[in-house]
Amino acid sequence: MAAAEGGSRLRQGRVWLRDFWSRWTGTRTFVVTAAFIFLMLSVTGALHPSAAFVSFLLLAGIAVARAIAVGETAPIRIQSRHDESTRSAFGTAPTLAILNRLPDPLFVLDGTGRVMLGNEAAEPLIGKSAVGRHVATVLRVAPLIAAIESVMQDGTARSVEYAVPVPVERYFNAFVAPIAAEGVGEPSLYLVLLHDLTDAKRVETMRVDFVAFASHELKTPLASLSGFVDTLRGHAKDDPEAREKFLGIMADQAGRMRRLIEDLLSLSRIELREHVRPSDTIDLLGVVSDVTDGLTPVAQQYGVEIAVTAPANLPRIRGDREELAQVVQNLADNALRYGRSGKRVEIALAPDEKAGRPMVRLSVRDFGPGIAKEHLPRLTERFYRVDAAASRAKGGTGLGLAIVKHIVNRHQGTLQIESEIGQGSVFTVLFPVAG
Repeated sequence: MAAAEGGSRLRQGRVWLRDFWSRWTGTRTFVVTAAFIFLMLSVTGALHPSAAFVSFLLLAGIAVARAIAVGETAPIRIQSRHDESTRSAFGTAPTLAILNRLPDPLFVLDGTGRVMLGNEAAEPLIGKSAVGRHVATVLRVAPLIAAIESVMQDGTARSVEYAVPVPVERYFNAFVAPIAAEGVGEPSLYLVLLHDLTDAKRVETMRVDFVAFASHELKTPLASLSGFVDTLRGHAKDDPEAREKFLGIMADQAGRMRRLIEDLLSLSRIELREHVRPSDTIDLLGVVSDVTDGLTPVAQQYGVEIAVTAPANLPRIRGDREELAQVVQNLADNALRYGRSGKRVEIALAPDEKAGRPMVRLSVRDFGPGIAKEHLPRLTERFYRVDAAASRAKGGTGLGLAIVKHIVNRHQGTLQIESEIGQGSVFTVLFPVAG
């Protein structure tokens, strides 16, 4: 037993000596450099030996005193999760492998707030080079930093919710707690565990929006259906002409409700996945061709010509084919519905760039009556219509451009709308090139 205790003390002494040496490396280098400079000044006669010696002692004393007060002169930075310092605090490689398999982001801070360790799930948030840096430089989130500072001050675990607005709004719950790691001593290390609440928040938001907007939009067609049913049950039940007329109106109102519900469900699915980047490589020209082929009968019915132009070597983009088809479908359908008076719709594809990044530009142009400038900023809002009565008469749900906006956000693209009264409208989308 005594031999075991003696061996344990010897190992602890070696660890302490190694840590002491690494922590004092900066001070030792400074003192040696100062000694060399004062020696050269003394040898060359630029400074009296006694004055040089006294100056050196004073400067060295200040450096040592600072090192003792701070506890270290050069903070030890762990360059890898699997180096010796990390293993001594958190166990062997299997332990670190377990942390890397956790689905939630997790990282550990030392007493000064520097990142000592982070699992793989944390890398998209704090970056791969976060180890050794202060948490405030890798996570610029004021509520989280304030919670970490509070835990470091009073040692009480805390939870805090916060939002990250860009590039896509996400919500997190952060649990911050002090931990005691064997061999580290005081002050304790600090654990930060993050949980993504984005899906839950989006579901709650969609529930509120559905109650607020969908109930309003469904109220009119439901009232119409109820009124026509009562009429058909009453004095119109024996009138074949009135019955056919009312049944036609009822079918239109039922179709409107069906389209509204389909668009709401589609918007819900897109919002739930908006923060997840698509992984497929897509030929956007193929998507446009498929959509325009399907819209040809509608265009012929309206007497509108659809023209598609694109270069032969158009780059491929990274995206979801079904959602990209929705973008083209909604933009082209709007051009046909509201710009049919222009008798022509132009869909153009071309290479482009934004901030030095290669992009593919999709533009849909109509030659209809155009849209007043005061309406342009609000066109992508849910259920917003320039002319509500005309939109409903043409079968619009008020959700098409909202769907386009969320799909474009998921694909890390941008949407731009230009229009002038009497000159038609141009809807332009930029998608990043794959790779």
